[in-house]
Amino acid sequence: MTDLLRVVDPGLYTTVQDLGRPHAISSGVPPGGAMDRFAHSAANLLVGNDIGAATLECTLIGPRLVAEAPCLVAVTGADCELLINARPAPMWSGIFLSTGDELHFGARRSGARMHIAVSGGVAADRWLGSLSTNVIAGRGGMHGRPLMSGDVIAAVAERSGPGVSGRELDPHLRPDYSNHTLGVIAGPHMKRLDADGRAALLGSTFHVSRDADRMGYRLDGATLRAAGDELLSFGLVAGALQVPGGGQPILLMADHQTAGGYPVVAVVVSASMAIAAQLVPGDEVRFEETTIEAALRVRRERRAALDSLRS
Repeated sequence: MTDLLRVVDPGLYTTVQDLGRPHAISSGVPPGGAMDRFAHSAANLLVGNDIGAATLECTLIGPRLVAEAPCLVAVTGADCELLINARPAPMWSGIFLSTGDELHFGARRSGARMHIAVSGGVAADRWLGSLSTNVIAGRGGMHGRPLMSGDVIAAVAERSGPGVSGRELDPHLRPDYSNHTLGVIAGPHMKRLDADGRAALLGSTFHVSRDADRMGYRLDGATLRAAGDELLSFGLVAGALQVPGGGQPILLMADHQTAGGYPVVAVVVSASMAIAAQLVPGDEVRFEETTIEAALRVRRERRAALDSLRS
């Protein structure tokens, strides 16, 4: 391993994340992993890594990092003011850092999360096959916790692909984080909503409440009533839209519980989860019903965007 970056200031909440541990769901372990998997994957490809390599996921306020050795980095995700040695630098682009260069952030314009990739992938503790940080369990990542001042970020290996400074993802291929309309398909319990409830779900504007984290977002807005008998607990996925007894829906995110008994009236399609990952408390969000065929088409388009960085 090669020491690449020293943490001067960790920012608000910066953790190590990869694509998570979905294989452990059957054992009751949340899948975890990057909230914005498109941004995570793009950052890795921009520095020549496999998409499964670990990155730093930064929340709202990014860290201040100093290069301990020459390295290639990329920052993707939320619209923030990326600075290298106090000068503006491009996001969604490979950037070469010399020893002593400082990477930090200025004003956050919109969005919630940035991903920082380093050539070779971020080295971290592995737990159940993943480097992702599970803070509740205190496992994975940087000793099971967010980054702290004085931590050193090392590369786990040589990068698997060519690293080219200045390579970028074309702006038209990036997610439109300003569009807060999320595509959904009907969940297994959609029929528990009456006509007014379905109209409220698909025709109302909700707001992300203060009760929002990597596990899920409670949404303020129209009250949804899901009729029917109490349910036995069943398996859950990220993107599931639950309706608890109080009627305020909950959108499950990366660290969601593996099973639950609240009705799931809809599921946010995978291509919209990158947008969901960038929501902050107070943001408006709407739901638009789509088809599985349309959802798969958009997912193919996102994969093609990432594939453009492989050539």
